[in-house]
Amino acid sequence: MSGPRRTKIIATLGPATDRPGVLEAVIAAGAEVLRINFSHGEPDDHRRRVAAARAAASALGREIALMGDLQGAKVRIGDFAAGAVELASGSRLVIDGGLSGPSHDPARVGVSYRELACDVRAGDVLLLDDGLIALRVERIEDLAVHTVVEQGGVLASRKGLNRLGGGLQVPALTEKDRADLKLAAELDLDFLALSFVRNAAEVEEGRRLLRQAGGHAAIIAKIERAEAIAHLAEIIEASEAVLVARGDLGVEIGDAELPGLQKKIVREATRRFRGVIVATQMLQSMVVSPIPTRAEVLDVANAVIDGADAVMLSAETASGRHPEKAVAAMRRICEAAERQFEPHEDFHPDDPPSRVDQAIALAAMYLAHRVPVRAIVALTESGATAQWLSRFRSKVPIYALSANALARRRVALWSDVHPVVFEPSCDEPSVVAGEALDRLRALGLLAPGDRVLLTIGDRMGQPGGTNTLKLLVA
Repeated sequence: MSGPRRTKIIATLGPATDRPGVLEAVIAAGAEVLRINFSHGEPDDHRRRVAAARAAASALGREIALMGDLQGAKVRIGDFAAGAVELASGSRLVIDGGLSGPSHDPARVGVSYRELACDVRAGDVLLLDDGLIALRVERIEDLAVHTVVEQGGVLASRKGLNRLGGGLQVPALTEKDRADLKLAAELDLDFLALSFVRNAAEVEEGRRLLRQAGGHAAIIAKIERAEAIAHLAEIIEASEAVLVARGDLGVEIGDAELPGLQKKIVREATRRFRGVIVATQMLQSMVVSPIPTRAEVLDVANAVIDGADAVMLSAETASGRHPEKAVAAMRRICEAAERQFEPHEDFHPDDPPSRVDQAIALAAMYLAHRVPVRAIVALTESGATAQWLSRFRSKVPIYALSANALARRRVALWSDVHPVVFEPSCDEPSVVAGEALDRLRALGLLAPGDRVLLTIGDRMGQPGGTNTLKLLVA
């Protein structure tokens, strides 16, 4: 009996998954979390996709989590009347915060961040279109930033703008984000990703506004600003998970710094009992190609080996030609990397647990590394125990049994954890334990005689109440 895949896959919804049968194929291919990108589409598009995702998951008998992703305050240049201009190296471009409407001058363009001139100085490097075009600031006049083109190319309207090294003081939540936050609450999403956060206060503000709107989603902080690195520990502590958004982050800190930083973020999130997602251009070639490049295969495998909870597909599934093939390729890569790089035998957690359920999870993993067991079974009301268990890499799957649908969907993000619908007949822990093993045997996840570790609470149905660890035979 082989164990299920440990690393989870996030697939982004979009026009490609709107085609008949594609969404079902994406879920069947292995996606555990579906992402709703609020940067594109109208509210009714999101409502329709969420309804379709829930219907498809129900039809397939799958527990699928839904993750909203706010657009955030991404700085973009304005529009060119011609749609795009050719910038030659050595030429000049004025980025004018006071300019509204399309520019008819190929040497001047507006910008979404009116106060850009207040945040830059002569000598700064501005990067456009994910770093493809580089400008050096020569001088500032009122709201106009005068630059010389150091690396030219074709610049289209509405392309993104970053300052090398970060430092733009754009607030994390825009008015659009606040409206989308209310929509996320209305749609009862399981996770909500906050874009371009700089510190823990911005994470807490997003959570406060979401709760105020009636939403219960867990908060994911996207690490994509250079400023976030200086506050990484506090951002991780304030979030349920973090997402390594390698696009804007790579532009701001430089591509060469990105690999080491990705590893650091994954390590820090796991050490602090938080989830971590690696994203951006993981299988980018599969937007058009039916197979990934070898470099992309190595990139995904590296994230798995580092210990990421999940890897994410963006345009590959949202607008690509082969959404289900991209998910299937991601699944194969994850499974192969997991087979070849087993967790180490030595078990040395970095920090002592601060909660009872964390201590139980630690004890369970200590035993799992020393006693042959088929699985770890977590009876959980909120999903917290399953999350703590997933922080310690194990060779065996973790089955999270819960009657709480929100908890089952939420654990779909955590590595090694697999949700199972379970409604016990009573609150007596010994009876519940036996029924849990019966349930897993009936699903073919355990065989008679298999040894398992089971975590449970004296008082069933109490969130955070796990206080007992048992070694049982199925």
